[in-house]
Amino acid sequence: MKVSFFITCMCDIITPEVGKHAVELLERLGCEVDFPVAQTCCGQPAFNSGYLEDAKESMKQMMRAFKDSEYVVGPSGSCVGMLREYPKVFKDDPEWEQPAKELAAKAYELTQFIVDVLDVEDVGARFHGRVTYHPSCHMTRILGVKEAPLKLLKNVKDLNLIELPIKEDCCGFGGTFAVKNSIISGEMVKEKSKHVSETRAEYLVGGDMACLLNIGGRMQREGKYVEIKHIVEILNSH
Repeated sequence: MKVSFFITCMCDIITPEVGKHAVELLERLGCEVDFPVAQTCCGQPAFNSGYLEDAKESMKQMMRAFKDSEYVVGPSGSCVGMLREYPKVFKDDPEWEQPAKELAAKAYELTQFIVDVLDVEDVGARFHGRVTYHPSCHMTRILGVKEAPLKLLKNVKDLNLIELPIKEDCCGFGGTFAVKNSIISGEMVKEKSKHVSETRAEYLVGGDMACLLNIGGRMQREGKYVEIKHIVEILNSH
């Protein structure tokens, strides 16, 4: 199965090791992975800030970059969720409506792809430690991916998975929300930090690095220790 890897801005610029683990995992599961170098930002920051025309330029570039891909897989529910919104953005556009539909139809978040397309729930991973999982808002509410990450984590040998209290609450990041509404955002992540601490977990795991960096940064400033890991780092452990 041929897969085109969508790295996302956050992973490309800040946490490239996530991309490395994702490619290794996909290849271990039998996928042939390529990396279209013409890919860029999905357009979400500009789109959410109201700069529609600027966002469309990024979106068009993404459609060009992945035009010939069989599947497009990314390590972020938020960014892949944006790809799935392209048909709404380009509705009734004679040139771009069909390419938007085509990209949306073949775009998958990593765990969603593994469980729903590859039909795998046990990737053969082994990881020692107490782990709690944060279900990011865009991944669960926009993309609708809720069960796939948990199915995969529950099959990781030696992993002690602890449920996060009030897990549905937002961590306060929300992309540009954290910048425009910093006081409210700060209070939201403060509450999330409290709930993570209650689990006594050693590792905070999720499918969106922006959320994990936000929570981990807050906890570090509070003098609390928890190691953040993208879920693919757990799934690629042996």
